Amino acid sequence: MRTPGVHPAYTAALPQGRRRIDKRRACPQDSVMTENPDDILTLLPARLKEARRAQGLSLEAVSNLSGVSRSMVSQIERGESSPTIATLWNLTRALQVDFAGLLEAGDAQDHIEVLRAGDVPKIENMGQGCRIRILSPPEDAGGHEVYDIRFDAGGALNSQPHTRGSMEQLTVLDGEIEVTSGTARDRLQAGDTARYAVDTVHSISAPEGAARVFLIVKNA
Repeated sequence: MRTPGVHPAYTAALPQGRRRIDKRRACPQDSVMTENPDDILTLLPARLKEARRAQGLSLEAVSNLSGVSRSMVSQIERGESSPTIATLWNLTRALQVDFAGLLEAGDAQDHIEVLRAGDVPKIENMGQGCRIRILSPPEDAGGHEVYDIRFDAGGALNSQPHTRGSMEQLTVLDGEIEVTSGTARDRLQAGDTARYAVDTVHSISAPEGAARVFLIVKNA
């Protein structure tokens, strides 16, 4: 399965009244944060991600609001990059959180993030006779994507090649499914799982009747 770019279901609309950060406005010195670096690197990724999700914003939306690139926001949230003071200032303003309070130590609280059935985003214009629900979070678009797909009898999802090395893992929940990957073809019954390359033309179809699959896309 391949979506060109990031599917609109992944992109949160910017709330009214929000404006892009003006980098010409005063902000702290553009230097790398060094005070208590261990504490900062431990707290910062999770706190920024929590703040973004609390606002209901995608990575793309935060990038648009802050002027920080989408890839940089993602790297900071994963703990793979340390922001400069100026970058953190722009992010906290975009997320409307307190600069100092973001890094205050406190008792971590266990929580469960729930997405109710009616709120699960859907892809409406892909394939024939199939309904696709996006189960993975927006920031995983283009990386590790998870879908719940229901097929009508005769429904099909035909896809062009992904990037080299990409794979899909499909588990049939109900019905019978036919999977193709390049010239390879196989039939699967409920409970069967298939893993196959998707850096070639590939398809999923339900030729014999209604079916449902759980699909994991691992983009290279």
